[in-house]
Amino acid sequence: MTSAGVGATSSGLASHEEVQQQLERVLSSPEFRLPERARRFLEFVVTETLAGRRDYLKAFTIAQAVFGRDANFDAQQDPCVRIEAGRLRRELEHYYLTAGSADRVIITIPRGGYAPVFDVRPGVETVAMPQSEWPISSEEGLQRIDAPRDGIKQITANPQLSRSRNWLLAGGVVISLLSAAALLQHDRPLDAGTELASGVGSRPIIVVERFESSSDGRLALDISQGITDDIIEKLVPFNDIVVVTDLPRSREGQISPEPLYALQGGVRLESSMLRSTARLVRRTDGAVIWASNYDADMKVQGILKTQASLAEQIATAVARPFGAMFQTDTANIANGADAFSCVLSYYSYRSDMTARAHEKAKTCLQLAVEEESADSNATALLSLTYLDEFRFPYQLNTRPTVATLGVAKKFAERAVQLDPKNARALQALMLANFFGGDLAGAMRAGEAAYASNPNDTEVAGEYGLRLSMSGQWGRGCELISAVVSKNAGPRGYYEVGMALCAFMRGDTQAAELWSRMSDLNYNPMHRLVLVAILGSMGKKAEAKEQLDWIELHSPALIPNIKQEVASRLVRIEDQERFFVGLQAAGLPLQYDEKPGN
Repeated sequence: MTSAGVGATSSGLASHEEVQQQLERVLSSPEFRLPERARRFLEFVVTETLAGRRDYLKAFTIAQAVFGRDANFDAQQDPCVRIEAGRLRRELEHYYLTAGSADRVIITIPRGGYAPVFDVRPGVETVAMPQSEWPISSEEGLQRIDAPRDGIKQITANPQLSRSRNWLLAGGVVISLLSAAALLQHDRPLDAGTELASGVGSRPIIVVERFESSSDGRLALDISQGITDDIIEKLVPFNDIVVVTDLPRSREGQISPEPLYALQGGVRLESSMLRSTARLVRRTDGAVIWASNYDADMKVQGILKTQASLAEQIATAVARPFGAMFQTDTANIANGADAFSCVLSYYSYRSDMTARAHEKAKTCLQLAVEEESADSNATALLSLTYLDEFRFPYQLNTRPTVATLGVAKKFAERAVQLDPKNARALQALMLANFFGGDLAGAMRAGEAAYASNPNDTEVAGEYGLRLSMSGQWGRGCELISAVVSKNAGPRGYYEVGMALCAFMRGDTQAAELWSRMSDLNYNPMHRLVLVAILGSMGKKAEAKEQLDWIELHSPALIPNIKQEVASRLVRIEDQERFFVGLQAAGLPLQYDEKPGN
């Protein structure tokens, strides 16, 4: 097969025609889930590259051709092209992990630009081209053949690849990872042993196996497939994991040694009742680390909504922060040196909430960000560790300054820049803006974080807290209530939010109950909330017990109470309600600090 400007055969280099066919295959796939504008974006950059005009693919030209912007377009002021490119990269990754896992031609858009790269999946028979026409670079690992005229490239496997590299190639994951795609822009061979591992090995892989049907009939089969598909859809937005549908194995048939789990389950129908079982299996030893079952009456919501609801519950239980993935294996993996170990170290610290655990997680994340500067997750979590020095100084014994908050915001902005749809990065930016006094910026970031992954309980909970404390108690408290019902972690953290919600609506009895259900040792501010509630109820003796504890364990909090309360409760009327409760508890507020940070 040949095409203009590119010599190719069916088993060799991809031709223009093959790339065009692959573009059509991607755009027509139900796994490619972007709106029309993003589809035009992809079609435009691919077509222009095939026409030899890749050097003209700049934000300005794309904004005019795809987004209809005029000659006054400023990429610095209008980030539409950059944001859409991030969404497009993310969706291409999803496509090649699902429907496109066996496709021969791989289309990626490396970070740092908008020109696509076209690769041929490794392991295919290739046609050797004259070295004068195609510059060939060959070292241990992967060989690259660059096509500088039209961006068409090919990767072939070296026979000396190690087993840990082979399973990536066999599973089809290697080419789909954007971190690897970015490296393909450089004129040097790709080191699969290190750079590929940074893309996959830093995140656990969940293989979603098709749920089995134990009931006869077409309906049960359709529901089992539907739940499987819905679970995949709900899992993909969780940035801490990689979701695949086929089990990666090495060529010797051995299961990958990387953090790898299988989500299995089944469905059973009895009249209108649907029961779904689910279990998470650790592939290294076959251990079932989590299992549950769910029942639903399909007459209530209908078939589609019922299976979607069950899928959401299963996906959330497995992948949410402090959920099954981040509890069972924390002790085994958190002492490692890779980025995923640092993620586990962070969640372990947030559960323990000790100065030692905080410093360990912070040091690990700093090293991870230095070694993997393109890792949005690690960068976001590093931002959160700095934010915690500002949020929880009395628990962590830190002495935060304005500079501390500035560092946290810098890392949050960097994380969002690396991946504009990363819910954890947007969560970090929300908190940095909130405690920095930029309420509008905080709400924008929070809304974007929640929209990116509403099933992430930490995102939903933190967003709910910020909404509530900014005065939007109705919507905020609904979100907090929802995450508490899902047993969101850390344990006892969001219960104090429920206490504040009840307190602000005047239900002091419910407020006291929620406050005592919270983890009072997690943060001295939790006890301060209980003091205000008890004071409002006239329970001065019980309030004094809490004040005595604060004075003994966190004496530095007492002279800074007004400042700490004002940095959290935005509205003056909410602050005053809280201060009235503290004064009724016997705490004299004779301090002159201005509200704010």
